[in-house]
Amino acid sequence: MECITSWMREVPLNDIVNSPLLDVILNALESDQSFDSAVECLCAFFRETRDVDECLGTIRTLCPRIVALKPKIAQFAGLEDWDSFKGITRIFAEAGEAWVVLVARMPEQFRVVVDAILECAAGDEEKDAISQTFIFWYELKQYLVLDRYMQARVQYVDVYSKLVDVMIGHLEFPTPESGSERDLFEGDRDQEDKFREFRHRMGDVLKDCCEVIGVTECLQKSYVRIEQWVSTYGAQASEGKIPQWQKLEAPLFSMRAMGRMVPRDEDIMLPRLIPLIVQIPNQEKVRFQAVMALGRYTEWTAQHPETLQDQLTFIMNAFNHPSKEVVRAAALSFKFFCNDCAELLKVYSTQLQQFYETVIDKLPPTSQEEITDGVASVLAKQPPDQIYSSFKLCCDPVVRRLMNMAQMAHDDKAKLALADHIQLVTIFVQRVQPDTEPTELNPAVQYCQEIFPVLSTIAESFASFTPILERVCRCWRYMVLSYRTAMAPLLPSLAEKLSSGFVASRQGCYLWATDAIVREFSDDAGHVDQQTANAIFVFFEQQATTFLRALNDLPPEELPDVIEDFFRLCIDVLLYHPHKTINSQLMSPILSAASTSLTLLKEEPIKAALQFLRDFLAYGGEGSPSSTYGDEATRQKSNPPDIQAAVRQLTAEQGEAMTQRVMTGMMYSFPTDCFPDASGVLLALFHIMPQQVAHWIGNTVAMLPQGSISVQEQERLLNNINQRIQSGETVKIRMLLQDFTNSYRRRNVAPREGLGRLEATKFRFAG
Repeated sequence: MECITSWMREVPLNDIVNSPLLDVILNALESDQSFDSAVECLCAFFRETRDVDECLGTIRTLCPRIVALKPKIAQFAGLEDWDSFKGITRIFAEAGEAWVVLVARMPEQFRVVVDAILECAAGDEEKDAISQTFIFWYELKQYLVLDRYMQARVQYVDVYSKLVDVMIGHLEFPTPESGSERDLFEGDRDQEDKFREFRHRMGDVLKDCCEVIGVTECLQKSYVRIEQWVSTYGAQASEGKIPQWQKLEAPLFSMRAMGRMVPRDEDIMLPRLIPLIVQIPNQEKVRFQAVMALGRYTEWTAQHPETLQDQLTFIMNAFNHPSKEVVRAAALSFKFFCNDCAELLKVYSTQLQQFYETVIDKLPPTSQEEITDGVASVLAKQPPDQIYSSFKLCCDPVVRRLMNMAQMAHDDKAKLALADHIQLVTIFVQRVQPDTEPTELNPAVQYCQEIFPVLSTIAESFASFTPILERVCRCWRYMVLSYRTAMAPLLPSLAEKLSSGFVASRQGCYLWATDAIVREFSDDAGHVDQQTANAIFVFFEQQATTFLRALNDLPPEELPDVIEDFFRLCIDVLLYHPHKTINSQLMSPILSAASTSLTLLKEEPIKAALQFLRDFLAYGGEGSPSSTYGDEATRQKSNPPDIQAAVRQLTAEQGEAMTQRVMTGMMYSFPTDCFPDASGVLLALFHIMPQQVAHWIGNTVAMLPQGSISVQEQERLLNNINQRIQSGETVKIRMLLQDFTNSYRRRNVAPREGLGRLEATKFRFAG
């Protein structure tokens, strides 16, 4: 069998199929020793016939012989020979995948293949072979939904209808032989994980069925199964004892899986299903699926408000369930309900706040965030004149809890819990964004002013605990991003805390929050006066000075994240305040810091520094790298001469060190993904002062360790660069340098004793 499989690379497949070898292969399926090899051989045949138009003759010969194997499906299932059953399933599934175009194009001739695959799916009691059919069902669906295959779709509707029943049947949890409901998989955790993953893949097949036969028919099958359970076992159900609950849970899961396919205007099955679901008995896994299923249909509920009350009551009651899984499901569904039905729920904001306060402490951190997101969504729909009071009503208990937690946080576990709780305030800030006039005080900002001292105190009290600082800075950042220029009344206090906090902790999160202020309060932002814009730039210079002092005191290897955050900040400062930045006295040491940062081995800070250098150098040319929107009279299309001159002067001062560090990084240490930006920096340097940069590159190459490059190679590189400069083809120098550094890097590694004259000097800053 293996020999025949290998021959297919050299011998035309049609010659093999029309020879006695095909009988040999099919007969090999009768032997246990050769069965697997024969399956592999046949599947290799199918892969070779994927170009169905060219291989049509071969397929016509092969197909009847494969169809003749169909009785083996029932035979292997009856013998419970599941290994062989898996093999026969693979044969039909891979044949279907290879010939799927013909299956759609000629349904009369190939229907028997589809029926065989469906039989394999239905007969797989071990649920081990059915996954091999999933790709076929998906690929066939992709054809059947096209208009040109509408006739085939009609002929396969009954197949996909039966497939829904098969899938729902396989979704059922196993019934343990021991009868213990606590351990359905009898201790086999691998099998349990495999089954959970398998269910979600079957959910994807159900979505395919929805596209072929329509969501209404698919939902009806779920409804019929739920109704059958109610009529058969409903009277026997009691608290804690639900007979055959697996037959109820499976259709609920199928409903949940198909939720994404159901349109908001579906008015046939869901009005019957939803009232049925909210009355199901209380069994852990059944309740879990019911709650999750309702969470999938919240967009539909928003269009059918008459069903909202019963569903929400059902979900809110689930928060009292003893199972943690059910409570987590309730929190997630509650979030979806509040997000999608916020307009309907805004009149119940007081009741929701009371419910929120009752359950929040009982939930794990993720569920706390989800239920907070839901309540905040409803709060955001309040009229502007009620936002402040509602915000205060919902968030004050959270802030009080923060203060209490801060006083008791003496170990890392308590501190992490405090950090998680700060995130709840951030969620309110992200969600509650009232529309107000620029001249009016934003009610959300009014409340932020009240809680700002609490957050500041927490940041100061835990200045050495990074997770808390990151969460506080994230909250401050979203205050600026959410309320934008309306944050002006809080701006002086916020800037002062960000500045003093960065001095005390040297944590990059303070620069991350600073970045939001720089972006929102730029020179060109509306409703920002010049005095405020100037003050913002002074604030940036304070942060930059603190960073430069830190880099002077510590090697860059100890500040990689801070370096990344700083140069991301510099990129935005350069974009929103270009003239002030380039003319700043700090620009020269910032460029020096960027060159020093290129000695790192971590990708993110290197990329941030390189991208900053590219943006800076772009201001040395005539074309402006950033667009300023406005009318024709005010729109800036080119860089002013004084800005170009300032960039050229700074480049003359810092360019040689910059060139040396970029070239050294490309030859020795830069991660591969940094090369485009690194070569972009060199190209930008050549655009500004080509002759000088060529000289700098010559000096850098001359400093390479002795013996790593020949004199001829050096001369050839420099001659090629000069030729490109003289011909005005500076763009081609980029590829020239990339080829040179790649070639050098393949042949050399950094010497153990160091790079000699190419070693980076220590960064110095006396400001």
